[in-house]
Amino acid sequence: MASSKQAYRVPEVGEKAPDFTLPDTELKMRSLAEFRGKKVVLAFFPAALSPVCTREMCTFRDHFDELSKAGAEVIGISIDGPFANKQFKEVHNLNFPLLSDYSREVISRYGIVMEDLLHVKGYRAAKRSVFVLDRDGIVRYRWVSDNPLVEPDYEEVERVIKSIP
Repeated sequence: MASSKQAYRVPEVGEKAPDFTLPDTELKMRSLAEFRGKKVVLAFFPAALSPVCTREMCTFRDHFDELSKAGAEVIGISIDGPFANKQFKEVHNLNFPLLSDYSREVISRYGIVMEDLLHVKGYRAAKRSVFVLDRDGIVRYRWVSDNPLVEPDYEEVERVIKSIP
């Protein structure tokens, strides 16, 4: 029998991003494959409605038009359930999909599991991470933080998006 604790690693720049299918805030199953042909910003965040995650997702919301003009889609992913993500999306008028990795399968496949969020033993959440994918689903940029209080460099993300043909 195979071990359920398979070792995964963070995808490298130049590698194809692992595909996934997760429910959105309306319980519609969304796959990464449906975004092929577009540049994608995958923004993994630890916890809906928390202060730093709110700042991060609202910053992506506020830069959405610029990213969209550059041909990019933003996708937020957390381990929160679809209902918590729906409240988060509605309260903050987020204008991009929020997906629920409640089983923690995707964060495991991406190698970005934070084992004890803010020192809460056993609270496995996503490390705050951003992956920029080109139109073929190839990772062109990755940023992963071991500190859930640190935000990504939004200007760098936008520069990378604009540099992809």
